[in-house]
Amino acid sequence: MIDPNGVIIYTPNFGFAGADTIVYKFCGNDPEFTDCEQVTLTFTVSESPVVTEATLRTCFIPTNPATGLFNLTLAGVTVSTGVIKQYYPSPTDAQNGTNEILNPLNYIAPNGVVYIKVSNANGCFRIAKVTLIVFPPTYSNILEDKIICMEDKTTLDAGPGFTAYKWSTGATTQTINNVAVGTYWVDLKTGECTTRQTVKVYASEQPVISTIDISNSTVTVNVVGGTAPYKYSIDNINWQDSNIFNNVPRGNNTFYVKDDYDCNPIDVEVTVPNLINVITPNGDGVNDVIDYSELAHKPNLVFNIFDRYGAKMHQGNKTNGYKWDGAVGGKKVPTGNYWFDISWNEPNSKQTPIKYSGWILVKNRD
Repeated sequence: MIDPNGVIIYTPNFGFAGADTIVYKFCGNDPEFTDCEQVTLTFTVSESPVVTEATLRTCFIPTNPATGLFNLTLAGVTVSTGVIKQYYPSPTDAQNGTNEILNPLNYIAPNGVVYIKVSNANGCFRIAKVTLIVFPPTYSNILEDKIICMEDKTTLDAGPGFTAYKWSTGATTQTINNVAVGTYWVDLKTGECTTRQTVKVYASEQPVISTIDISNSTVTVNVVGGTAPYKYSIDNINWQDSNIFNNVPRGNNTFYVKDDYDCNPIDVEVTVPNLINVITPNGDGVNDVIDYSELAHKPNLVFNIFDRYGAKMHQGNKTNGYKWDGAVGGKKVPTGNYWFDISWNEPNSKQTPIKYSGWILVKNRD
């Protein structure tokens, strides 16, 4: 076919490849075609490469699990020989030869597609689409962090369904036993991919005896932290739910507390002072003063005397020897009931605050 400009348009039959010939006569305006010039053109029709779509799959990159490392040259897009393959991120780039992927052996990408331009020696080409699939990490859905007592051991189970296991301890089993507090990992293999999963075993938070209140022979142990409910004991044998102890003997007593994890209990030793309910400041040497000098070795020891309206009348401290003789400013107070409280910190690692309160009868001669 010749277009109006005299350009020969040649279209081979579909599927044809090989040599072909065109004979063209130039006859000018001679209506009898007696004065013509003949031109013979010989063509070689080359067949374009046959291509098919392909899919490449690879494992995730641990440092960036959304991506994988692909070898694009492994994509089986053609069986034709003697061809050149070029790799592009889009069909437009493949068509125009722009933004070529220059390192197809190590191509890092997420799920998506790339395009391969397959060309033969005659420059004919076709473009094939390659789908890229990244296998994501496969984690155990039953392996979770645990909380145990510091002195205890536990079992970690990665669960079934994996083709191989490798723990940070060196074990290659689904579970590991006698696991102490710490951080562990396990490599879980699925097919050709391996996922590393980290698991932590925490020590439970220990409760803390925050304060102890003493009223006469009743002791109240106040606790914070840990996991309620708490258990309380004064002998580490018999346990109770209540934090109140009645009829506690005078002298040194040890109180124990444990929380819901039932770990080794915490304890604190407390001095329950001898109770003085009556003083008679008459100078006979018997019950003339309130005297808590035996507690003077306790940190931050101080005691206060209050009247029945709650006004502080006296403070016992190191200056007055932690004593009170029933007088204020050198003048004896009236006979009657007065309130007092004593506070100190037990000399342990937590410096547990102790508060001891009660009442006292002062008998003064008028």
